[in-house]
Amino acid sequence: MTEPSQTAQLPSAQAASTQRSQAKANRRQALLSAAAALFALEGFNRVSLEDLGAAAGVSGPAVYRHFAGKQAVLGALLLSVSQDLLDGGRKVVADSDGDLAALGGLVAFHVDFALSNPDVIRVQDQDFSNLAGEDQAEVRTLQRNYVELWVDVLAGLHEGTEAAELRMRAHATFGLINSTPHSVRSHGRRIGVRRARPLLESMALAALLAPAPTEPLG
Repeated sequence: MTEPSQTAQLPSAQAASTQRSQAKANRRQALLSAAAALFALEGFNRVSLEDLGAAAGVSGPAVYRHFAGKQAVLGALLLSVSQDLLDGGRKVVADSDGDLAALGGLVAFHVDFALSNPDVIRVQDQDFSNLAGEDQAEVRTLQRNYVELWVDVLAGLHEGTEAAELRMRAHATFGLINSTPHSVRSHGRRIGVRRARPLLESMALAALLAPAPTEPLG
């Protein structure tokens, strides 16, 4: 039998373990947030592990407790964001009643992501090539699956349209929405999120729902 003193210690030991795990997760997330900001501002190649640690409030060597190196930090950052986009998009579609509602939900979801993560968008644009080969392949797979989620919804709204054209609509819309790190600034002044969000959503939906021309342009 377990002695009373040992039994009494179990809950506190479990609580301490949970607290340590949570603290470790918080430090890891702080490092990823710091990496997004620093990589976006300085570029991957100009940021050191010491820079990352200092920005997250830990020593440079302490970063190795969470990541194998700077490239691993970049990989974790872009992989986690790509997975979050795919998971979130799937939930939007699953919770929607019909293709039109799903499309509106996907647009709102992606606009919210873009407005909340401008640093990550910059890092994706400028430092994707610095990912390890395996991470590049995995990020591309996640992103392709995310695009196909949109294509499946658009197929229900543009019957008879080839998938290639639907993918073009999706990619063009991502380009519009993901331009927010630049477009929310005008002559050095930020456009408020409350104004930017509905404008981006309406523009994106207009592009996605626009009828295809019956004759080739030009």
